[in-house]
Amino acid sequence: MAGLPDDIVVNLAASVIASAVLLAGGFFWGKMAERRRTGRNLESYDFYPFKVDADGMPAFDLEAFQRGVRHFLKDRDYKAARQLVFLGEQHQVRGRLDGAGRAAYERLFEKYDGGSVVSDMQEFLENYSRLVRLLGESFPNQGIEILLHNLADPGHSLVALENNVTGRRLGDGTTNLLVDLKRRQRNQQDKLNYELVIGARRFKCTTIPILRRDYGVVGAVCVNVDVNYLREEVMPHPERVAAFFRDFCHTDQRLDENILSKDEYAKALAGKRHFREHAAG
Repeated sequence: MAGLPDDIVVNLAASVIASAVLLAGGFFWGKMAERRRTGRNLESYDFYPFKVDADGMPAFDLEAFQRGVRHFLKDRDYKAARQLVFLGEQHQVRGRLDGAGRAAYERLFEKYDGGSVVSDMQEFLENYSRLVRLLGESFPNQGIEILLHNLADPGHSLVALENNVTGRRLGDGTTNLLVDLKRRQRNQQDKLNYELVIGARRFKCTTIPILRRDYGVVGAVCVNVDVNYLREEVMPHPERVAAFFRDFCHTDQRLDENILSKDEYAKALAGKRHFREHAAG
């Protein structure tokens, strides 16, 4: 810097130092903010609001939940408190708390931006909504219903529905689905290929829980097949069976891409027509 006036050198040095200080300060502030926004998992606290009842079912513990509310109003833990808010919304605590308890929860909800917990969950499930829509549109007129539950809002959980066979509507709630999925998760059980008989109606169903790190079960994709429709309205009538499979095999466009393995690709070129047929000799 030889030849530069002293005041320019001093100002330049001061600017560099100030910039370095601001950069370092911003770095450490970001780290502090990150720590404030992370914290511990709610399950590590002794007031985790679930207990196992005499039948081995996970039951929501409202008293433990309220202890958690009081704790996080006093001692900040961004991660665990937002997990508590999520559980509160799942279990509709506003209608279960008294005036003082409800007011305390509302303060917690505001302190930890509870609204963004709910909206973030809706955004997280958007891809699943698209999945339900595309799968449903792939199999129209089949008696196969596909739907999505957002379990952050059990009272209005149904957020996507294709090929309606159950008569439900968007915005309808669910009853014991959340508790049942939590019990099955605890017992490492899948809810796969089960039968439901409701009066004269009969369904073949599969429920796939949607899990999210830090929050657990946040939603579910359900597939419900109207068994009576297939057995009574389709299978006895050859023309309806043919129509069913025409719909099943119907496509809207044709693409040029390979989804076969290398061996299966070679067999297809040699004349193999489906997965159970031997390659042409």
